[in-house]
Amino acid sequence: MKPRTKPKTSDKQAISRKVSTGKVSIARLVPSSEPNIDDEAEERARGGVQSLGRAFSIIEEVARHREGIGLADLSKRVGLHNSTTFHLAKTLVSLGYLRQERDSKRYRVGRPLFALAASALDEIEMVNLATPVLEDLSRETGESGHFAVRMGDAVVVIARTSGLGAFQLTDRVGVVRPAHCTALGKIMLASLRPDQLKRFLERVELKPSTKKSITDPAVLLRDIAEIRRSAIAFDDGEFNAEVRCVAVPVYNFTGEVIGALGISGPIWRMTDQVLQSRAKLVQSAAGRLSAEFGARDLAKSS
Repeated sequence: MKPRTKPKTSDKQAISRKVSTGKVSIARLVPSSEPNIDDEAEERARGGVQSLGRAFSIIEEVARHREGIGLADLSKRVGLHNSTTFHLAKTLVSLGYLRQERDSKRYRVGRPLFALAASALDEIEMVNLATPVLEDLSRETGESGHFAVRMGDAVVVIARTSGLGAFQLTDRVGVVRPAHCTALGKIMLASLRPDQLKRFLERVELKPSTKKSITDPAVLLRDIAEIRRSAIAFDDGEFNAEVRCVAVPVYNFTGEVIGALGISGPIWRMTDQVLQSRAKLVQSAAGRLSAEFGARDLAKSS
């Protein structure tokens, strides 16, 4: 055994300094005043999520105002301080997702956002979203359901379902129909700007499909004016003499009409009274599908 030796005075002083400076094991019992790295990361993550949420709320609010929206009104609607809204909107403008008009200083949706929406909402996605809505509509009405989009000067049915009633229509997906004598088509014509509609009438011959088909441009314009007012279109044997149809517009997140949703049935079953009652179900289904496409506040979109 080694003989015990007393620590030198210098060693005692060194130990004393270590204790006083917290360099011995006792120091581990004292909580550190330094910030925890994990806490800092979590805080930054929470801040990032909050900023993302605020940015998207700004984009959504601007998208609902096709005429543009000013900073003060935008701040009020999203519930943020003007300075916070300004800095977030400025970043979104620099990225191109928003644009600001020079004169009015109003914010509007930028083109990159439209490009993203267009690439995401391709025809397959539209069919996937429309089909379950049409299936429910056919169960409720007993009639065939259709969802169509514009294709040049005509419309093409990209999704359809069959009802439970007898004598169902046999139209297949992909069938192209004239716009001027179908309820689906007239909805799409009503969504055109006046100059676009004028050019349509100049280049398209309004050929009759039945005795009830509209072939007079003036009559068609009056019909379209009423459709714009009511946001609902009817086809009373205009394409098929034995069939009646009702259709309404489907909107996307910008309030633009991107398609038409409707039902069709035999004239002996689709009486005027039945047609009017079914129209409410069609409108409800179109509202549901529009919501799937990001539309909001449809009361203003008519």
